[in-house]
Amino acid sequence: MSTHTYLAYDYPLLSMFWTLLWFFLWVMWFVLLFRIIGDIFRDDSLSGWGKTGWLAFCIVLPFLGVFVYLIARGREMGRREISHARAQQRAFDDYVRETAAAGGATRPSSAEELARLSEMRSHGDITDDEFRRAKELVLSGSGPSHP
Repeated sequence: MSTHTYLAYDYPLLSMFWTLLWFFLWVMWFVLLFRIIGDIFRDDSLSGWGKTGWLAFCIVLPFLGVFVYLIARGREMGRREISHARAQQRAFDDYVRETAAAGGATRPSSAEELARLSEMRSHGDITDDEFRRAKELVLSGSGPSHP
């Protein structure tokens, strides 16, 4: 008689929960490690030797290095993250303002609009009365030169 071994009996539900817990703890650990390494490189107050020392400490003794880094520099790490996010937002806002201002500069000048109106009148697309009204609008700056 051969007995069949079922996977559910070999790996109970509680063991599966423990495995998932350890898996997510490792994922959280690596996220924390990479954030700390990014913070080490982003910090302008550290010298090159300081960055090298912290990086070597976090790579050679990762658990101890990360915990000591969080204790020693954790508060400044959050402040640097906030200042970096604010600087990115300011740069984006400045870019939007510059782009919006440059987009307004592509509007044709009054002389170009008058030349286009004169050309339309000479081709017979608009009448003399329409040309006069459109010219008044262009010179007053209150609207486009479209009839």
